[in-house]
Amino acid sequence: MTKSIAYALTAFGFLAGGCAHTTTPPPAVSQAEYRIGKEDVVSVEVWKDPALSAKVPVRPDGKISLPMIGDIVAEGRTAKELQAEVQHKLTPVVNEPVVTVMVSEINAAKFFVLGEVAHAGAYPVRGNMNVLQAIALAGGPTEYANRGGIVVIRHGDDGKEARYNVNYREVVSGKAQAIQLAPGDTVFVP
Repeated sequence: MTKSIAYALTAFGFLAGGCAHTTTPPPAVSQAEYRIGKEDVVSVEVWKDPALSAKVPVRPDGKISLPMIGDIVAEGRTAKELQAEVQHKLTPVVNEPVVTVMVSEINAAKFFVLGEVAHAGAYPVRGNMNVLQAIALAGGPTEYANRGGIVVIRHGDDGKEARYNVNYREVVSGKAQAIQLAPGDTVFVP
């Protein structure tokens, strides 16, 4: 066999091998600081003043209610941003307030699993979660599931929808990487 034929066969092998996978490369999941969402529970502690401290849920309108302050928008903010505003609003009432804000329950960050799985529904995002773990949490694919046609649907900050194909068998066999899920993602198993 000549060198040119060997090179051609090698190049063809790389091209054919690259085209065989149907799993879309995983998108990068932002590891930015957590932003408070609706249904989360926030703990606000005012040092040396338990009457001003409270553990409150974030309401559907994105606000929380605190003693002596009233309503404050919590949704979309980090704990530090909310802490700064609470401290600022307490300054007229408390001399040099020391405030701590912690998210005590994360209930807003959810992903959804639909289609041919044992238990379709909404699930909380707890730490890093990939598409295989999400399907396992939903009870696994049913016997009628198209394991090669799984789709992850993600809505970007700009409102545009992106779709990522996942071939379950390729991910399980190590030929493709499992996509990391982000809050709001939908995993559809046809």
